[in-house]
Amino acid sequence: MSGTRQVLKDAEERMEKAVGVFINELRGLRTGRATPALVENLRVEAYGGASDMKLREMAQISVPEPQQLVIKPFDAGTLKDIEKAIRASDLGLAPSSDGKVVRLNVPPMSGDQRNKLVAKMKKSAEDTKVSCRNIRRDGNKHIDTAQKDGLVTEDDQTKGKEEMQVLLKKFEDRVGDLAEKKTKEILES
Repeated sequence: MSGTRQVLKDAEERMEKAVGVFINELRGLRTGRATPALVENLRVEAYGGASDMKLREMAQISVPEPQQLVIKPFDAGTLKDIEKAIRASDLGLAPSSDGKVVRLNVPPMSGDQRNKLVAKMKKSAEDTKVSCRNIRRDGNKHIDTAQKDGLVTEDDQTKGKEEMQVLLKKFEDRVGDLAEKKTKEILES
């Protein structure tokens, strides 16, 4: 059974990473309230294209009001680069600058925008579930190969595949719960 243990452990780690990517995507979704997560992972090309960094590595991001973000660059010379990156993003926010900080007003979202965002998030949730299913398929192939090579018994093969299915269900349920929670947050804010 130790051969299937390792396969299950590897599959669980890979599924955990897939869900982690989904969680990061959820953090960046706009809900009508200002949050640093909206822009912190935005890639900024700075210093004439010599550096490509995440916004959180280049500036302090604060929320002075529920509908506003203030971005204060660590290096004032990157202010224009930060504005450019925000304009080029798909956030739909217009930055305003006073030469020292960039202000972003986060307007309330319309019902249509909320529905589009929910649809985008649900597609991402389904993509994450598909990734987990692919990991299960790969794990099951490894278990089958180990059984053919005589490393595990037929009973262990069957038990390993059952445990793989339980693992998949756990991660699919987790993704579903996260998506449902975020849907409520988007539609109610």
